[in-house]
Amino acid sequence: MSPSKTVKIAPSILSANFAELGTEIRAIDAAGADYIHIDVMDGQFVPNLTFGAPVIKDLRRYTDKVFDVHLMINTPEKLLHNFVDAGSDIITVHGEATAHLHRLLQSIRAAGKKAGVALNPATPAESLAHVMPLLDMILVMTVNPGFGGQSHIPLNDKISTLAAMIKDEGRDIDLSVDGGVNADNAQGLITAGTNVLVAGSSVFKDGAEKYQENIEKLRG
Repeated sequence: MSPSKTVKIAPSILSANFAELGTEIRAIDAAGADYIHIDVMDGQFVPNLTFGAPVIKDLRRYTDKVFDVHLMINTPEKLLHNFVDAGSDIITVHGEATAHLHRLLQSIRAAGKKAGVALNPATPAESLAHVMPLLDMILVMTVNPGFGGQSHIPLNDKISTLAAMIKDEGRDIDLSVDGGVNADNAQGLITAGTNVLVAGSSVFKDGAEKYQENIEKLRG
């Protein structure tokens, strides 16, 4: 990781108490979260359902922190305007889920939002070579997307390759990792080039009184 980049922690509300999402977001905000990571699942691209743009819009009033919205949905271009209007700050899509990734990234940026691409574990880093100029974030999935609480898949070589691609691009692009991130593997991910750690279970375990401690453990 470049020494100019500070590590950001993005707690994934997939692991929060869904009955108290507003309270949970306020708690992780106060505990030092940098981004709020919001996983949107459609039951088609991934085998699970979570929530959509109306929930994100309702949650927007609970914090001013960056809403890092990860769309695990097929043909995300069809619903893009909903997530723009809901108050997303970063909108990350899967290259595997759209036939026209370049156009979609252009649309996200034209709407005034930061654009990201998520890569499933089997998708190579090199697949992003021709869209690097349009990226504000790259999200490396270190689990197969669709469920929280999975075991981490070590992909540090892939992360290092992407970090080198970002360096060659010469712009400030976040390199984020999502999947089984915890205090035991965080420093290895940071050394490989990660500057945004998405963490669900390892932040939200043990209740709100431990959120700040858990976030600081990830920062190292």
